[in-house]
Amino acid sequence: MALRNIVMENDPLLRKTSRPVDEITPRIIKLLDDMAETMYYDNRGVGLAAPQVGVLRRVFVVDVGDDHGLLEFINPEIIETEGEQEYCEGCLSVPGKTAKVVRPAKVKIKALNRDGEEFVLEATDLLAVCICHENDHLNGILFTDKAVNGEIFYAQEED
Repeated sequence: MALRNIVMENDPLLRKTSRPVDEITPRIIKLLDDMAETMYYDNRGVGLAAPQVGVLRRVFVVDVGDDHGLLEFINPEIIETEGEQEYCEGCLSVPGKTAKVVRPAKVKIKALNRDGEEFVLEATDLLAVCICHENDHLNGILFTDKAVNGEIFYAQEED
């Protein structure tokens, strides 16, 4: 495993649509492992999408600290949404900025795991937010694009 550099918001790569994974190869497994390590140890995030580490593939990882632990999604597809919730989001690719974003209160997502097995997961609360946020990255969308009333909040520097 290795830490990967995070692509920042001004990089045009983050605005591109990611390609599906045709075959789960050792390179994809290494990508998953590296993304998890980068998310946990380098940046203390709760989610990371492949475009954020410079790879335009439909892959993301999330871990919101609940009973699910680390979740890996390959070729994810949100198949149902229900309700809505407003959450204050941040992003490893957009450091120092947060915004309130309206997301579904419940999502149902279909994806492949690292063994190529399809799974379906229903998520609510922070996990639903994180899944939607990371899935947006695969389509070139940043949370700042969805900010309520276009309001972006900036972290204040400490004295």
